[in-house]
Amino acid sequence: MSSPVEDNLKSLIAFDKASSTSVYIQIAQQMVNAIQRGYLHEGIALPGTRKFSEILSINRNTAVAVYDELASQGWVDIVPNKGTFVLMPEQKTAAIKAATQSIEHLTAYPETTGFPFQPSFNLASTEETTQCNYVINDGQPDLRLHPTHQFSRWYSASMKRTALISKWNQTHEQSHSTFNIQLCNYLNATRGFHIKPHNILSTRSTEMSLYIVSRLLIQKNDIVLVGDLSHYKSNMIFQQAGATLKTIPVDANGIDVDFIERHFTKGSIRCVYICAHRQYPTTVTLSAERRLKLLQLAKVYGFAIIEDDFDYDFQFDGSAMLPMASADAEGVVIYLGRLGQSFFPSFQAGFIVAPQTIIKEANNYLQILDKQGDLIQKQMLAELINEGEIHRLIKKNITIYKARRDYLISCLQHHFSDDLYWKVPSGGLAIWLHFKPSISLAKLAEKTKARDLLLPKTILYQSKTICAIRFGYGHLNEDEITTVVTILKESYTAIKD
Repeated sequence: MSSPVEDNLKSLIAFDKASSTSVYIQIAQQMVNAIQRGYLHEGIALPGTRKFSEILSINRNTAVAVYDELASQGWVDIVPNKGTFVLMPEQKTAAIKAATQSIEHLTAYPETTGFPFQPSFNLASTEETTQCNYVINDGQPDLRLHPTHQFSRWYSASMKRTALISKWNQTHEQSHSTFNIQLCNYLNATRGFHIKPHNILSTRSTEMSLYIVSRLLIQKNDIVLVGDLSHYKSNMIFQQAGATLKTIPVDANGIDVDFIERHFTKGSIRCVYICAHRQYPTTVTLSAERRLKLLQLAKVYGFAIIEDDFDYDFQFDGSAMLPMASADAEGVVIYLGRLGQSFFPSFQAGFIVAPQTIIKEANNYLQILDKQGDLIQKQMLAELINEGEIHRLIKKNITIYKARRDYLISCLQHHFSDDLYWKVPSGGLAIWLHFKPSISLAKLAEKTKARDLLLPKTILYQSKTICAIRFGYGHLNEDEITTVVTILKESYTAIKD
């Protein structure tokens, strides 16, 4: 009768002679797995090479090679005239996994849980992978414009600050950080605020800021008003918090504030989410008249205004209209912004500006999500604000992005003067393009993809009354803009024909 060891070897080991990996290596890897998982215990005598070759139906020279390989790695001890015995080296902690084989199937990590959990439909990923060389996004900056060598010097200098260690080791409450003080000064100077450091909370991103705010404000079935065209990520966050979303019409002057007064009553609204500076995705600016009326309505109806000012720094023509939060005397506005869009994405930071009571509660959430934050990033940003470097970078990049916007407009006028209409935005890194007459944007995306250009679903807006694209151009240089618009025209013509 076969011994237990022989039975184990028969059931655990399999190999593929057609594999590019040598048979003896395949077998040796699986035997290592068997030893590590306890199928072959320390001290057990393995069959002789002749018997081993018979069990696995391999050449005896292959069996010898298997044992030699195991011995060289310290998994077995070959004792002359006595046999081959399993060892368990102390330093061998990581499994050497076989590429094929039954032992892998027997011990594979499970793909599904053995318990129920609640999947989140609202947070399903919207990301699309592609092999296309060209992509239109919703308005992201060009990473190639970022000063890599300068960042290396700034980062290295921040790492060497002696105060950094004490901040890492901090265990007691301290006064406001240098970064918060500098950020406060920067926002007061650039956005017309009159805030103090206790009115600011810095986060990793505007999405994190909005997530924290939604947890503070929203309970299940609370009504949140958004534009009938709104930011898909913010909608996902609100819905995940349990909100009921209601839409407000958006026209050339932004959201229709009168619509709120006509269709809702006092106390029925929890908050209104707006991008007053440039509405996402249409890029229109909320008029001064509507801003004042919305502030008054918020006071009377008792709702909060969440003002997402995601691209304030990218103003090309004239002066940017100051945020609604700068005119808020009643504490009804929570302002979300972003700092460092002229930097690498990892050096961008989000922030919340709000009354101190909100900031204190928001900070409690942040202590759970991201207690320490990126201290090196904050140290560096504080110094760049203090030295005026942020202003210089923004000014330099604005010149480049404005030139790209104007070049894109000229290309669109050349190729699409009779097929598209648009309003030139005063800033931002995207333009809102309407097709006339309407076409199938899904078919257009298929045609462009076949021509090496991806149009993500998140930039396509189609309904009975809308056929438009949020065309982000910031990441494209002039040559790339020429190529992208040409592909778009060719694909559009293919659909029309």
